[in-house]
Amino acid sequence: MNKRIVIKKILSVYGAAYLILLAYVLVLQFIYPKLELHLLLNSHHNSLQDMFFTYYSLLAEWPLYVLALLPLLWKKIKITAFFALCELTGGAILQILKHTINMERPVSAFEHCQNMVLPLVDGIDMHCSNSFPSGHASTFFVFCTCCALVLTYHYKRQQHSRKTWVLFNAALLVLLTMATLGAYSRIYLSQHFLSDVCMGSVIGFTTPCLMFYFIGNKILRPQANQENSCSSSRQTP
Repeated sequence: MNKRIVIKKILSVYGAAYLILLAYVLVLQFIYPKLELHLLLNSHHNSLQDMFFTYYSLLAEWPLYVLALLPLLWKKIKITAFFALCELTGGAILQILKHTINMERPVSAFEHCQNMVLPLVDGIDMHCSNSFPSGHASTFFVFCTCCALVLTYHYKRQQHSRKTWVLFNAALLVLLTMATLGAYSRIYLSQHFLSDVCMGSVIGFTTPCLMFYFIGNKILRPQANQENSCSSSRQTP
């Protein structure tokens, strides 16, 4: 399948929803001061949410990398390599920005504001520097965007019913929701500001799309060749 068709298809649902969400986030950052916005987004805590976001945030530290290895069970080595290449590329960009800009984290920023109390979750090891952009947000979006690209490619190779079309688009939105929850978990835990996770999501979204655009043929060619050889063998009398 033409990689441009895959990119166009994913942008029509997953990308469109992400861009709407991104626009909303940018408007919030324009309206509210940075610290006030953090408190606005982080003012409703309870024990259930504390536990959920604590463990959900940990997905970006190693479980997602394990999930990215699953295609190896079906000998889809290049799909796993695609995940790895996107994460390494996005991670390199992110680390350069982190150490170049070196912005303070919420726990450090709120130390200068005596009239504001930063909500914290018990048991979380708080970081103080290199806040912008968020590495966890980038990892969540890299993983989910890679999944969306691979899913879109396999879906578009065949004809499907309307029910399957609905399920496919629902799956794309579920992936975006998973990535968004991962990014928000960093705000909830007061490890990052909204601007940090916003930039992390941009890196995590654009890196897989660009990598797929430039090296998509190399990823898909083995599958295409295998299908051609199978079809040729069927036609041979």
